[in-house]
Amino acid sequence: MSGTHPSADPRDDEPVPPRRLAEWAAKAGLVDAGTPLTVAQLSGGASNLTYRVTGGGHDWVLRRPPARGALPTAHDMAREYRVQAALAGSGVPVAAMVALCEEPAVLGAPFYLMERLDGVFHTDAAEVAALPAPVAREAGLNLVRVLATLHRVDPAGVGLGAMIRPEPYLHRQLRRWRGQWDRVGFEDVPALDGLLRRLAAEVPESSALGIVHGDYNLGNVMYRADDSAEVRAVLDWELSTVGDAAADLGQLLAYWGPAGRLLNAYRGGHLPDANAALPDRQALVEAYTEAVGRPVPDLGYYERFAVVKLAVICAGALARAKAPEPERVRRTVGLVAALAGIAEAVGG
Repeated sequence: MSGTHPSADPRDDEPVPPRRLAEWAAKAGLVDAGTPLTVAQLSGGASNLTYRVTGGGHDWVLRRPPARGALPTAHDMAREYRVQAALAGSGVPVAAMVALCEEPAVLGAPFYLMERLDGVFHTDAAEVAALPAPVAREAGLNLVRVLATLHRVDPAGVGLGAMIRPEPYLHRQLRRWRGQWDRVGFEDVPALDGLLRRLAAEVPESSALGIVHGDYNLGNVMYRADDSAEVRAVLDWELSTVGDAAADLGQLLAYWGPAGRLLNAYRGGHLPDANAALPDRQALVEAYTEAVGRPVPDLGYYERFAVVKLAVICAGALARAKAPEPERVRRTVGLVAALAGIAEAVGG
């Protein structure tokens, strides 16, 4: 009798082939052998791909790197997984991790599974504008209070001591982002070269050591569905590391200012003044310093660096695109140039 082997699944060339994922999940003891899994891509995620996986009574989220154009060190699945697993029970709200696969042969790249959570995001400007004033204010203050909770966690105490590096955080970050900028080959905005040189020449003393999320903003935080002022989970840990905690606050302030408004206009994301009751920058800084119990020096430097990183990320997204439309190229060049101008204007 012919056909003793199963026919090839036409979806096997997709970023997450359901058949191959189900075979791996069965071998890992996550589902019974033969359990079919359904895979659907979700929106969200800074650059890694995010999917909902259901089957066998499970409801998971899968994260994997982009199928093409991944920049070196930018898509470390093991790091994302281990940081979130370490934070379980720390007071920082994170999703429960399920399993990590570091074998690229399964899906063509490492990936991990985590439990899917229900909640809401405050990224739609109209919906944020409709929030009652007390809710909007508490949502913003709780955003920065959770950040402070993260920065109070002792990295070594939760098993992340191996991430503590002898080289100062800002030095290795500057090398990394300089390298990313050089790799994308984006020559249309020479101002970024000058900003990177300026940042290298003005490195401040290291701030308090902590776990750094790397892209902390309203768009990467889920709130409770039944209490839209309370944070349900912090997501998208692809840039996480251990280093200067002030970097996260600088990143949040970058999103809360002109850079955030510009990004919202170009590609969506949260709008920092969609609701007049959202706390302003000063209120965010005050709430953070009160929660961590110390002042944060050199915030201007960290915010400038954050805006530069956003510009490099936008250029990298264009570099990953396959034959981008001329209009997209024009818009991205304009966006990166505008972000460079914002970075140059950051005070402090």
